[in-house]
Amino acid sequence: MGFLLPILQKAIVNLQLVMKKIILLFTVTQLFNIILNVSFAQRGLQTDGVVTPQNNNFNRGVLNNRSGDTSFKRRDLSQDSINIYFSTFSNNKTQILDTSISDFYARFPLSYTFNHLGNLGTAAHSLLFNPWLQAGFNPGFHQYDAYNYQLENTRLYQTTKPYTELNYLLGSSAEQIINVLHTQNKKDNINYSLEYRFINSPGILKNQNASINNTRLAFQYKSPNKQYNLTTVYISNKNASSENGGTVNAKQLDSLSLNSPFELPVRLGLGGVIRRDLFNTAVNTGNIYKQNEFVVRQEFDFGQKDSILVDSNQLKIFYPKFRLQHILNIKKQDYLFQDIYADSANYANYFNYTINSNPNSTYDTVKFKDSWNIFKNELSILSFPDKKNTSQFIKASATFENIKGSFNDSTSDNFNNIFLGGEYRNRTRNRVWDIEANAQLYIAGLNAGDYSTYATIEKSLGKKTGSLLLGFQNINKSPAFLYNNGSSFFINNRTNFNKENITKIWANYYNKDGNFKLSGSYYLLSNYLYFNNFFSVQQEAKLFNLIHVAFEKKFRLSKRLNLYSEFHFQQATANAPINIPTFFTKQRIAFEGNFYTNLFLSTGLEFRYFSNYKPSGYSPFNGQFFFQDSYSLNNRPDINFYFNFRIKTFKIYFRAENLNTLIPPSGFKQYNFSTEQYPMQTVWMRLGIFWSFIN
Repeated sequence: MGFLLPILQKAIVNLQLVMKKIILLFTVTQLFNIILNVSFAQRGLQTDGVVTPQNNNFNRGVLNNRSGDTSFKRRDLSQDSINIYFSTFSNNKTQILDTSISDFYARFPLSYTFNHLGNLGTAAHSLLFNPWLQAGFNPGFHQYDAYNYQLENTRLYQTTKPYTELNYLLGSSAEQIINVLHTQNKKDNINYSLEYRFINSPGILKNQNASINNTRLAFQYKSPNKQYNLTTVYISNKNASSENGGTVNAKQLDSLSLNSPFELPVRLGLGGVIRRDLFNTAVNTGNIYKQNEFVVRQEFDFGQKDSILVDSNQLKIFYPKFRLQHILNIKKQDYLFQDIYADSANYANYFNYTINSNPNSTYDTVKFKDSWNIFKNELSILSFPDKKNTSQFIKASATFENIKGSFNDSTSDNFNNIFLGGEYRNRTRNRVWDIEANAQLYIAGLNAGDYSTYATIEKSLGKKTGSLLLGFQNINKSPAFLYNNGSSFFINNRTNFNKENITKIWANYYNKDGNFKLSGSYYLLSNYLYFNNFFSVQQEAKLFNLIHVAFEKKFRLSKRLNLYSEFHFQQATANAPINIPTFFTKQRIAFEGNFYTNLFLSTGLEFRYFSNYKPSGYSPFNGQFFFQDSYSLNNRPDINFYFNFRIKTFKIYFRAENLNTLIPPSGFKQYNFSTEQYPMQTVWMRLGIFWSFIN
């Protein structure tokens, strides 16, 4: 276990910093608690005696038998158990916490289907075809989306006791992730939650340090008469990622004197001021993106009042017939690329970009910045055909959107949008049918003529047969504002691009008894818009298509040995301007099970492989992955060893990743690549501690 010593030493060195962050978060939480308790005391409300739909233990969570009814029964708070469940901001379907330890990526901020540029926190792109499928206004920057909190998947909890998760992960080269979650109910009708995540990774190359700060606050209130609902969400994402433009010559990796890629010269950033330091979060050359979003959703129901008797207590019930809903959404978004130590020769040689030099300064400066303030006001009317099933409704909405932009802090512009929406959802109470359909049409403003349609239908075919889901989606969208002449980000061939149109048709079949899932997607694209080098854009006028088929299955090899297999096949029309591997697979062979009373163990090997293909290039200046047809990637399979275990609510994850670099004859020098001139890490250790508390 001697290889763990450097990791543990770094953990001790950084312990004070970690504890300061955690103490600060808990201080904020406790202050919020005090404010709420004082408020409740002044109003004569009791803050104890939280309630639960049914008596399940922590591991199983809880599901409510009555759709839409989140009322609780009184329980003994001294019991060492908790009932906790959640829905999301965009879907009221009840879900339970995942306490499994088999899949590390369920707790890791970046999915295994993504590749970053060699360091966690840098720009990431999916190996599976994943276009932007939203109509309306789009600033155009999505290379960090996979790391960020999103409004749609914000969890809205209900819990019988205060619940806290503290997660800390330490990796090689001082990589660290801190993750904190706290949620609690103040009575059964009030809940709040706090999430915070910090990612910091200095990287293996010069000028590759990245840091991410994510914060999310959610608050829910339901009036005692069950007619009024208030939900507020605040989300803050900050991505600070240095950009080095890749190595000058990746072939030099074979002749490193100290066997460290940090020796290599890179295309961007001044070598003399670069510090490889855990505490170095400054970005002198790179991207700094800040996104803040505040949402208030208010609902008032009209319907029928009722009550039932539970343990000699009268419990109020309200069956909604109509609902008025108002959503206020305020966003502030800043997108900045800066290079305060720009080398005009490197820009000209590697990127074909000419800098207007400043004769009065030692260094040249390159800066592109777009800032947006977006105000969105939505008013909706909902009808519930079945008063006892709030998962079935019809919705009509109208939205006004105001968009104010400023560019390089020198010019500004103002835009508006008006769009209409409709939605139908029906999740039957016997869980046999699940239907969802929605549409939006932009009738006036900057994005007039944009529209989106989406529909899915899912049918349960029986416990042994499984379920089948069919889906259809069509998007007609304006080009992102990055392609507009008003943006400060440099593009050398802007023109009046046409709207893009994307159609997606898919089917998913899932069999729980057989532990497998089969899915297929068909895309049809026209006027596809894409970057084709660092600073130029092209629109594909021809219609082309793409098919994606996937298969997932758990194979039981023995009592304790399982194989988790996942296969993907992708194929686009010949000469389509898309860079994707034809074949992608992830295999995990696991020795796992419940040993003794409270010990759960999962250990084994994990393999990830994608076929040789021509990967997308990357433009750090515009934050875009671009189509290229000259460089081919030929990587070895990624091989990882992992050892995970859980004792009650305490979890440990240990991983030794990229063991493929140890395979002869090249040994440690056999690097895999993300794209041209961007090497990935060699052997990489990660040790994660995940601890849940019932307060």
